[in-house]
Amino acid sequence: MGNKSPVGEFAARKQHNKRKYMKWSDGHYKRRVLKLDKKSDPLSGAPQARGIVLEKVGIESKQPNSAIRKCVRIQLIKNGKQITAFLPGDGALNFVDEHDEVNVEGIGGSTGGAMGDLPGVRWQVYKVNDVSLNELVYGRKEKPRR
Repeated sequence: MGNKSPVGEFAARKQHNKRKYMKWSDGHYKRRVLKLDKKSDPLSGAPQARGIVLEKVGIESKQPNSAIRKCVRIQLIKNGKQITAFLPGDGALNFVDEHDEVNVEGIGGSTGGAMGDLPGVRWQVYKVNDVSLNELVYGRKEKPRR
C-alpha cells in the first residue's frame, strides 16, 4: 500500500489529522492562520489611520516616466510606525506642513501594494487637520490656524 491515505471503517480520525498536518505546507493557509499579513501591515489591517507629518519628500517615479512625486513621511499615532504617503492633487504640498495631523488611506494598488509609477508608496493623504485635502486644493476651504 505504501504512503497512501488509510481506508476503512475507522480511518476518519487518521485522515483528519493527516489533512490538518499537511495544510501547513500551503503558503496561503499559513499566512492567513498566523495573521502574517496583518502583523506586517503598518495600519494593522485598518482601512485608514491618523499620523503626524515628519518631513516632506520628493520621490522619483519609475521608468519610463520622469517626475518627482510629492510625498510626506508620517509617524502613525496608533503604533509609532513610519510610512510614506502620497499627496494627490496639483499643489497639494503647499497645504501640508511639518507637525500637521493627516489622515491616510490605501492608494488602491493591487493587493494593497503601490500604485502606478510610485515605488514603495502604498498610502495617500486625504485629510489635513480634519479638512479634506481635495477641498483645500480646489480652494473651497481654508486650512485652520492651529
